[in-house]
Amino acid sequence: MTDEMEPIDDSTKVRRKIDHSLARFSAAHDELQAEEAKRKQRLEKLTARPVQLLEQTRTRLQRVVLPARAPAAEEEAEPTRLVAPPQTRLQEKKQRHSERTVRIGRITLIVLAVLVFLGTGAAWGTKTWFNSKFTQIAALDENSADIQDAPAQLGDENFLIAGSDTRVGATAGENVGNANEVQGARSDTVMLAHIPADRKRAVVISFPRDLEISRPACERFDVGTGNYSSDVVPAETKVKLNTAYAIGGPRCLTKWVQQETGMKINHFVGIDFGGFKDMVDAVQGVTVHIDKPIKDTVLGMVISQTGDVTISGNQALSFVRARHVIGDPTSDYGRIKRQQEFIGALMKKVMSRGVLTSPAQLSGFVTAFAKATFGENIGVDQMLTLAQSMKGLDPSTVAFMTIPTTGEANSRGNEVLIESKAKAIFQALIENTPLPGSTPPPTSPDTQASGSKATGGPQPDQ
Repeated sequence: MTDEMEPIDDSTKVRRKIDHSLARFSAAHDELQAEEAKRKQRLEKLTARPVQLLEQTRTRLQRVVLPARAPAAEEEAEPTRLVAPPQTRLQEKKQRHSERTVRIGRITLIVLAVLVFLGTGAAWGTKTWFNSKFTQIAALDENSADIQDAPAQLGDENFLIAGSDTRVGATAGENVGNANEVQGARSDTVMLAHIPADRKRAVVISFPRDLEISRPACERFDVGTGNYSSDVVPAETKVKLNTAYAIGGPRCLTKWVQQETGMKINHFVGIDFGGFKDMVDAVQGVTVHIDKPIKDTVLGMVISQTGDVTISGNQALSFVRARHVIGDPTSDYGRIKRQQEFIGALMKKVMSRGVLTSPAQLSGFVTAFAKATFGENIGVDQMLTLAQSMKGLDPSTVAFMTIPTTGEANSRGNEVLIESKAKAIFQALIENTPLPGSTPPPTSPDTQASGSKATGGPQPDQ
């Protein structure tokens, strides 16, 4: 289902909006860096000025005090010389004034040093506070023998994103059940985001939750504690992709992805239900385009309005989870398309001026995102570095796609992967060569407007 290029439709426009959002985010990051540099310069001037004052004061003190003391020193060397007369009241007053100036200079220097320390500590404290919200769970194996042509992947950023369906901490209002009704956790959503070292394109590949795989042997994972046990679950064939996470957690999912793709996964990001809706509510809702009402046979009415609709956290949760939508025979593929559309809309909202210039909304979103996120090699620095590195990325080179499958479930109810096509895609990503089915970009705006897709990459989802 990913071999032909699509015309420019609403989903294409959404993807392009993502890149504009990234560009705005990168610009905002540049502004923050510039402000930080200015702040450092001001602090350096503030700290340098007291030192200069202290040096000037010391010089003035030498001018006042040393002339009076010099004769005494010379008297020891040359006893025959006359002793200097005692200081006058004016000289004594000048000396006391100089000594007082020295003390004031020292006090000022100490106070400024404390202020600099506190200011620096506040900046580091804020970043440390945000980073502390991210739950670290071991997930990566960057030295795995499954990684192909590792030198060619130097500088590449590969994010494995898993939306966990754990019900731990879920409330009744979320309409997802609770941990007693649905135990454990599965990877309800699996995406691989690839940004090569040259930052000239970006590809986000979705994996159906019911994709049939051969699961590797993995250590058993406890979703409640986030720890792995010494109990190794044997490898198994012809099972669903979401069982890899259910049994072996992030490590097992990463292990299978690296075996299948040969790509080096250097970031793992997991997001759970509860925090997802909090992120949406923190930015006061996200706007999505709805062609017709969405009603799910399991979740009920998800969105009744049509057109551009701003949805709340609870609605958003149902929007990305619904896979039994009336009138949508694609099931999981329809859900994947909605997930990709929503990610674009959420990024657009977060990168909007309204959120970036609202400390309350931005802080609320980052807090909710960090609180709901778990994984390895994620945090404030990683996110900002990635955004900065993508500053010059051409918006037309970002594409969403789904790993190629036959499009029909087998007798086990699993989606069947087309191995040859998948391997060709991943090999092109590793080697940073054109992807299968890609076409050259249009030569003029008129060509692009006529419906050609200027991705220079894979065919996006329809």
